[in-house]
Parts: sequence; C-alpha cells; structure tokens
Amino acid sequence: MPRPVPWIPAVLYGAVLAGGLYYAAIGPGFDVRSAGFTVLLCVLAALDGRAWPIPGSAVFAFRVVLLCAVSALDTSGLSRVLFVLVPFLGFFTFGPAAAVWLGAGCVLLLAGAFTLWVPDWAVRAEYISDLLMFALGIVLALATAAVAVREQRARGRLEDTLAQVAQLSAARERNRLAREIHDSLGHHLTAIGIQLEKAEAFVSLDPAASAQAVSHARWSANRALDEVRASVRTLGPEAESEPVGLARTLADLVHHLDGGARRISLDVSGVERRPLLVLYRAAQEGLTNACRHSGATEIGVRVRYDDLGASLCVTDNGSGLGAAEEGFGLAGLRERVRLADGTLELSSSDRGTALTVGVPW
Repeated sequence: MPRPVPWIPAVLYGAVLAGGLYYAAIGPGFDVRSAGFTVLLCVLAALDGRAWPIPGSAVFAFRVVLLCAVSALDTSGLSRVLFVLVPFLGFFTFGPAAAVWLGAGCVLLLAGAFTLWVPDWAVRAEYISDLLMFALGIVLALATAAVAVREQRARGRLEDTLAQVAQLSAARERNRLAREIHDSLGHHLTAIGIQLEKAEAFVSLDPAASAQAVSHARWSANRALDEVRASVRTLGPEAESEPVGLARTLADLVHHLDGGARRISLDVSGVERRPLLVLYRAAQEGLTNACRHSGATEIGVRVRYDDLGASLCVTDNGSGLGAAEEGFGLAGLRERVRLADGTLELSSSDRGTALTVGVPW
C-alpha cells in the first residue's frame, strides 16, 4: 500500500502548534487547554513517524479522534486546517473514492459547525472565505495524495524494471560466457581427440607423424586454456576478445586439424577490414561438427571479403550432421550471428554439409 508523504502532516502540525502557542501568548495566556493542545499535536506527529502493528483503518480513526480533540482544545481556531489531513490520509488508507467522500464530509462538517455556533455566517464574508479556502485545501490535499501515489507506483515499477534488467544482463553474460567456453573447448577437445587418434595409429608406422600429432594436440590444449582464461578475464563485450586476424587464426586451426585420412583446405580472398569473432566461432563450429559427426574426409573453409561485409563457408563430404544440427553449439552460433546482424545458412544431407555465415562490416 502506498505511504503518505511524511513531511506534509509534520509541516501542518508545526504551523498549527506555532500559531496556537503564539495566540495563547498574546491573548488568553497558557493554561491546561494549551498544554493539552500541545501534547496532542505531539502525539499526532509521533503517529506519523513509525509503522504500527495494527490495521491502518484503526490508526486512521485514532488520528481523526485526536484531530477532533486538538480542535476542541484550540482557542485560536487555527486547528481546523488540520482536517485537510483527513482526506489526505484517507487516500492512502482507503483509496481515492473514499478520500473524496471524506473531503466532502469535512467541508459539510465545517459548514454545519458554522451553522450551529455562528449566527448569520452565510452572509458574513470572512466565514464564507474560510469555508471556500478550506474546500480548496481539501482539493489540494487530494491532488497531492494522488500525485504521491502515482509517483510511488512509478518508482516501484522502475525498481522492478531495473531488477529485471539486472537479471537479464546477468543471464545474457552467463550465456555469452557459456558460448565462449563451449565453442572454444568443444573445438579444441575435438582437435585433441583427432590428433591423439592419429598419434596412436602412426606410433609404430611413422613415429615422426605420431610426434607431430601429439604436438598438435598439445597446441590445441594450450590454446583452449588461453581462450577460456581470456573469456573469464574479460567478462565484457565480445568484441574485446576478437582474434587479431581471422586469416591467421583460421590457418592455425586448419594446420592443427589437417592430416591423416582427413584433408582440410583454406581459401581466403579479399581484404580483411577488422577481425570478426563471429566468423572465427563459425569456423570452429563447422570444423568441429565436420570432424566429430559427419565422418568427412574432405573439408573446405572459404572466406570472402567485399565492400559490404564478410562471409565464411565450411563444406565437407561427410554423411551429414544428424542430431548435431540442433545442438547447443549451433544454437549459440545462431545467436551470435543474430547479434551481429548477419545471416546463417545450414544444409546437411548424406552427401555432405555446408555452413555459410555472412556478416556486414
């Protein structure tokens, strides 16, 4: 439930207390009524300074009783201005409709009091002015309460929105980091497995080729560690961890996967304007899937640069991706390409697979 603006009742209590004590000082003097008037105003101020473990309607009723008591003890007549707090506090306790009725009731109550105790008040300008000013105060109090409620609700919605943004940002960062680790580790673990298989197969037939395969596996392991450390260390925009040059990094990938029964070719044309991490990850994903799932013996990696952007195509002569087409790696790659405003095309059959990714500059 919205809370009343705390300083508004406090200002009114202070103004009425100062005016009442001043009137007592220059007029009838201080007596028991002045003391009771002061004490009850202090009690009203204390009520607004804390939360009470009782229903809000009970606290509201107690405030109204105290306001009536203050008004009865006030010899200056200034305390009737405090009754603008009745609809103001009622707005927060019961809602706007009840507050309007409470405000109208206060105006009618003041008019009734004038009728009972002030002869011919309806033709006396000062009392008509007092009644009109009191009604205007009621209207201003209701307007202030409405603005305060809207502001509190807007603040609550803003806090909820900021909390949701923080959660979404954290989730996006976790997903980004998961993609980085999956793409890096997935590719390099596949490369390590391939090279170790090659080393095992050639250990007796060609020790030099076996040693080279072990060396390539060691390179892939070190590169995987470096990329994971970079992903964890940056925890920032993907552009910060982009490779220095796509052609050079792709050449490294192909060099350490090529050999044995599998041949991988790399063809780069055009001028690279800036490194593109999304194409590097696309090449990793295409090579990993070709080596792991399709059983391909011929794999081609082709990169083209032009004035509009860059494209990468990974093709193989394997038996297709099968279930891998719906795996986490390709899903993550689709998200990368979407964030880069690029395009992704994937075709796979028992005659081979082609993965094509294009991104604008």
